[in-house]
Amino acid sequence: MNLHEYQGKSILASYGVRVQRGHVANNAEEAVEKAKQLTAETGTGWHVIKAQIHAGGRGKGGGVKLAKNLDQVREIAGQIIGMDLITPQTPPTGKRVHKVLVAEDVYYPGESETKEFYMSVLLNRGTGRNMIMYSTEGGMDIEEVAEHTPDKIFTEEIDPAYGLQGFQARRIAFNLGLSGEAFKEMTKFVDALYKAYIGSDSSMFEINPVLKTSDNKIMAVDAKVTLDDNALYRHADLAEMRDITEERPIEVEAKEAGLNYVDLDGTVGCMVNGAGLAMATMDLIKYAGFEPANFLDVGGTADAKRVETAFRIILKDPNVKAILINIFGGIVRCDRVAQGVVDAYKNMGDAIQVPIIVRLQGTNAEVAKELIDNSGMPILSAVQFQEAADQVKAALS
Repeated sequence: MNLHEYQGKSILASYGVRVQRGHVANNAEEAVEKAKQLTAETGTGWHVIKAQIHAGGRGKGGGVKLAKNLDQVREIAGQIIGMDLITPQTPPTGKRVHKVLVAEDVYYPGESETKEFYMSVLLNRGTGRNMIMYSTEGGMDIEEVAEHTPDKIFTEEIDPAYGLQGFQARRIAFNLGLSGEAFKEMTKFVDALYKAYIGSDSSMFEINPVLKTSDNKIMAVDAKVTLDDNALYRHADLAEMRDITEERPIEVEAKEAGLNYVDLDGTVGCMVNGAGLAMATMDLIKYAGFEPANFLDVGGTADAKRVETAFRIILKDPNVKAILINIFGGIVRCDRVAQGVVDAYKNMGDAIQVPIIVRLQGTNAEVAKELIDNSGMPILSAVQFQEAADQVKAALS
């Protein structure tokens, strides 16, 4: 589950991470009031107006601007709220901005120059350990840094048996070229950041930039946070932060129906039980020369109602030209799935205008194939992987 910047910062602050302070506003007039409130709290004279959407690169798209007075706060907030913000991480049509964060100016003059760093905490799936990735090149896309100056990216892996050690936090501060008070501040920042990551059961914390201010404070100017959905039952307060307006409506509907669905860009819809089989099915589609339109795991109870719901969700994607159903009958019997497919097809009438290929393997697979073949419905049945791939290719040729 992705969070807005202001939500991520609230988690960080609760664990003692210093953050750029701010307040959320839903319209231009409210932004002015929040700016006045922020000035009273922090003394800031200028304000940064930030679009709140689930995407990075907001500044490049015009979603982050500096206001030097209250009139500019009103003007800029009015321009950003309601706009369709296009960034490298949004769909081509952009994302509609519904709120802004009115934040304090932290690039004030002082005894030393400000410096920007990059830092993220995530799981290294190759080693099974959490990892802190960081760089001196803050404020830039980390992908560009990795491509052009990979020597400026550092990593620190954390042994789960011991957690983050003091010497690791100090090594991070040293590699970032810090000394004196800024060095001490960075070690505290890293320690608190990792505690926030573990404590919130997140799958990623990305802070870009981490700022060393002119008076040697270390703070998170931005916060991109992804929570682990599987752990939300332990964090009811964090689960309430979900903003479904930022999610694809089709994925929201699938989630409410208890289906694991991810929208993709291909033309072959997938309906599968089990994540591993779903991944293999997508490979099968690509092997046949096509692209999957979705990842959809119906789970272990593929009855008629569940199959019909899955059909309706898949068919909401106008790019779908065929549907491949690939079910392994272990927990669920294949003949029950086959009957579910036939019943769903009958119930939906003319709503299904694309070829359907069904591969059922496992308990009562032969009975299921006969049931489909004798149904009188224009449904193609298969037993082997290759047979299913050939039928997908034939249906779309």
